[in-house]
Amino acid sequence: MVDLKKKKILVTGADGFIGSHLVEKLVSLGSEVTALAQYNSFNTWGWLDTVEDRIRKEVKVVTGDIREYDGVKRVVKGQDVVFHLAALIAIPYSYLSPMAYVRTNIEGTTNVLEACRDYDVGKIVHTSTSETYGTALYVPIDEKHPMQGQSPYSSSKIGADKMAESFYKSFDTPVATIRPFNTYGPRQSARAVIPTVISQILSGKKKIELGSLTPTRDFNYVKDTAEAFIKVAESDKTIGQVVNAGSNKEISIGDLVEKIIKISEKEVEIVYDEQRIRPEKSEVNRLLADNSRIKELTGWKPSYTLDQGLKETIEWIGENLNYFKSDIYNL
Repeated sequence: MVDLKKKKILVTGADGFIGSHLVEKLVSLGSEVTALAQYNSFNTWGWLDTVEDRIRKEVKVVTGDIREYDGVKRVVKGQDVVFHLAALIAIPYSYLSPMAYVRTNIEGTTNVLEACRDYDVGKIVHTSTSETYGTALYVPIDEKHPMQGQSPYSSSKIGADKMAESFYKSFDTPVATIRPFNTYGPRQSARAVIPTVISQILSGKKKIELGSLTPTRDFNYVKDTAEAFIKVAESDKTIGQVVNAGSNKEISIGDLVEKIIKISEKEVEIVYDEQRIRPEKSEVNRLLADNSRIKELTGWKPSYTLDQGLKETIEWIGENLNYFKSDIYNL
C-alpha cells in the first residue's frame, strides 16, 4: 500500500471539476501537493481559486500546458505520485475540433507518461472515462467490455488509455487507469446535464431545454469519485489495471430530471433543444458500471446516494449561480 501522507504529489488538471476536489482531499491527507493548472493570461487557477484559503495555502500551483513536453517534464521532476486528470472533456466541442482532443488527450497524456518514466515516478493514476465503452453491449459494464469510439472525445480517450497501457507493458511504468462513470457535483460546468438542469431551474426558467431523455447513466458524486482516485493510488494491486469507478446503478435522463425538479420544489416544463442532441450514431444510450474490480482491489464503494449528492449540488449551484450562463447552450 502507498501511504500518500507527506508524499510529493502532482495533480494535472487540478484547476478543473474533479481535480480541485482531489486536491482538497490530498491536502487533508497531509500530502505535499503540486497543482498543474492550464496557463492563461488572466493568471486564474480555475476552481482552485474558489477553495478555502487554508487548503490553497498548502498547495503549490504551477501553470502550464500538458501539450508542451519540456514544461511537463519540469513539473513532474521530484514527484512521488502523479494523478493525471488534465484533458479536453466536452463531447459537443469534440465534434467541432477533433484535432484539439488528439493533441491534448493523446499527445498530452504521452508527455505525462514519458516524463514520469524519465523521473521514475512511483505511481501514476491516469484518468479515463466511461465514454470509452460507448453504448453498452451488455450490462453491467465491466473492464473487459469493448471500447467504442462514438465521438472524437471518446476516441481520444481510448487512445490515451492505450498509451498508458503500452507504457506499463513496454516499460513497466507503474500506471493505473481509473475509469469514472458520470461524475457530478459542485464546480461541474453547465456542459453536463445535472448542472444544466439545476442552473436553468434556479435562474427562474419555466421551460428547461434538454436533449434526449431516454439514455441511462451511472451517476457518482464528486466526493466519492475523488475518494476512488485516492484508493486507486494507494493500492499496489491496481498497477497495470483498468478499474471502473461507478455506483452499479442507472437512471434515465428523464427520470433524473424529474428527481431534480422534485428536490428543487419547482414547477417547470421540459422542452427539446435540437442543438443539445448528439448525432444518432454518436449517442451513448446506456451506461451502467460493474464496480466489482475496484471493490476487490481497493475496497472503494460510493458513500453518497443520488438524492444526497443532488441536494448538495443544488445548494452549491444556488449559492454560485453567477458562474452559470443558463440562457445559452454551453458546449
